[in-house]
Amino acid sequence: MKASESERSNGAAAYERLLRAIEEGELAPGSRLREAELAERFAISRTPVREALGRLEAQGLVAHEPHRGASVAQLDYGQVSELYDMREVLEGTAARLAAIHASAVETEILEEMIARDRTLTGDAAALARNNRLFHRQIHAAARNRFLQGTLETMRLSLVLLPGATTLSAPERAGESLDEHAAIIAAIRAHDGDGAEEAARAHIRAAFKARIRIWQGV
Repeated sequence: MKASESERSNGAAAYERLLRAIEEGELAPGSRLREAELAERFAISRTPVREALGRLEAQGLVAHEPHRGASVAQLDYGQVSELYDMREVLEGTAARLAAIHASAVETEILEEMIARDRTLTGDAAALARNNRLFHRQIHAAARNRFLQGTLETMRLSLVLLPGATTLSAPERAGESLDEHAAIIAAIRAHDGDGAEEAARAHIRAAFKARIRIWQGV
């Protein structure tokens, strides 16, 4: 393999590892991102690390400030509010379209995901990972590639949400799963209005839980 091809491969791998570290909270918003430290951590040269950081900066996940260097970007309250406003619209639309297009098999898969997650209510990290998979399954069932692309872009911004997952809040895990069940019940009934409203209510409840975490309540 040519060196340039190897570096591109390493750059893609470094990007995925950095994104996962941000998404799972290993690198929290505001964390410094030093090329040398990251290269040592990933056992690669600094060139692919620099490439990965540039890609993340272009996506808004990394900020670069003079005299401070690169760090994981941070969202202020206004940005978080705007993000949830847009998320409510997009997730509601995805649920409505899924109610029209989802097959019986896809609906069964979503129901199985909820049943599995009810066994994990004490593991907030696992629930957060499965929550992302649940929503992505609805996005796929919506059968709209342009909506999926927009939702994927938004997902990148969601990794910057401050604080712990809302599923770590008391009682939120159970409430969230009940909300998921309401969305799927409407999808199974091919009730587009009901699915959209259930999804919107779910995102509003998540935003409320996020504010409580932010306030330390």
